[in-house]
Formats: sequence, C-alpha cells, structure tokens
Amino acid sequence: MNEPIASSGTDTAESVSVREWLRGLEVFAGPLADFDPAEAPAEPAELFLSWLREAVAAGVPDAHAMTLSTVGEDGGPDARVLILKNVDADGWQFAVHSGSPKGRQLAVRPSAALTFYWPLLGRQVRVRGAVEPASPDQSAADLLARAPSARAEVLLGRQSDHLENTEEREAALRTALARIEAEPELVSPEWTLQTLVPVQIEFWQADKGRLHNRLRYERPDRHTRWERHLLWP
Repeated sequence: MNEPIASSGTDTAESVSVREWLRGLEVFAGPLADFDPAEAPAEPAELFLSWLREAVAAGVPDAHAMTLSTVGEDGGPDARVLILKNVDADGWQFAVHSGSPKGRQLAVRPSAALTFYWPLLGRQVRVRGAVEPASPDQSAADLLARAPSARAEVLLGRQSDHLENTEEREAALRTALARIEAEPELVSPEWTLQTLVPVQIEFWQADKGRLHNRLRYERPDRHTRWERHLLWP
C-alpha cells in the first residue's frame, strides 16, 4: 500500500503519496567535499582516516558510527549501527557481546561489511572482509575503558532478549552497577573485540549531477598489495 500523508504548512494542504513525498526530499544539499581519486594514497586506511577527520571537523554527528552487516542464522542479512573502536594496519575494530545476535552470527560466519555515511560531505565508505576476534586480554582492556553504565549493560548478558517490563531492566542494571562498584576490574568474558580484515574498501563521493566518484581498493587477502579501481557511478 502507498498511503497518502498530509503535507505541512497550510490547513488546506493536499495529501501526497509516500512515494511523492520521498522524491521531494532534497539529497546532496552540500556543499559537497572534493575528491580526486588520482591523488588517493596507496593504503586505504590512510584515506579513510583522512575522510573521518574531515567529517568530524565538518560537524558530522557521530562520525565514527557505522552500520555492521552480518549474515543471520536464517541465512538472511542483518544490520545495526555500532561505534568504530580503532583502525590500524590490521583492520577496522569493533566490539560485540558473544551472546548477542551479532556475536552468534559472527561465530558461525566470521565475515561482515561496514558502512560509513557522512551526508554533510556526501561521502560513503564501504568495508568488507573476514572478522577475527582479539585475545581475551585485549577484549578485557576494551571493556574496562568503557563507562560503568556501559560495562553494567554488558554484564546483563541478555541483549535482544524479550523484555517483560522496564522495571525488570532497571533492577538488573542496578545489580550490575553494584557488582562493578564492588569489583572495579570485573569484566564479562563474553565481551569480544573484533577486527574486520578488509579485502574490499570503496570510497564514494557524491556529485550533484549524479556522476559520483567511486574508488575501490581490492586485494585477495591481507598478504597482498592493494589494487585500486575506479567504478562507474
């Protein structure tokens, strides 16, 4: 169904379809950033960090937020937004609870995709590759660096389970916070720092005329050099 929606502004405004409403929304409002693929560095991580810093400087909210896409237990796609932990020579890092849906999915199919979108600059970055867990010590250090409330949420260990009521959740959180206060070094062994080791990284720069600039770095594995390819819009 394509239900009509009322447009705002006047009491006699006509109703428009969702399709018409969506088509009327402005995209690439700009001013858009510049990107010359010919000047891109040999290492994609260098270009990514440059773009990330520019997004932060431009005031993009939560510029380090990304969509993590995995394969669900039913074989279908699954996605959610996480915060980027680090980028280095090994890859892009994020953390998950091993008992959460994403944690279970990565245990069965250890590969994923990351998507970053910075609309104020008209930029998107897509990263694909295998996912490798860090050591327990590294994961524990990552968890201990989080705020007490975030650590308490991890201790609950019931992410995405059905919740009967909010009172149950709040009581459980108070109990977890009390445990952390009594044991400041307490960590959950199920908290896992993960590294996505990329084999493809695409940098996408929007163009108002829709001749978007797309540059993809490709390699078959982490032991080979990156190749760079321009892509059609």
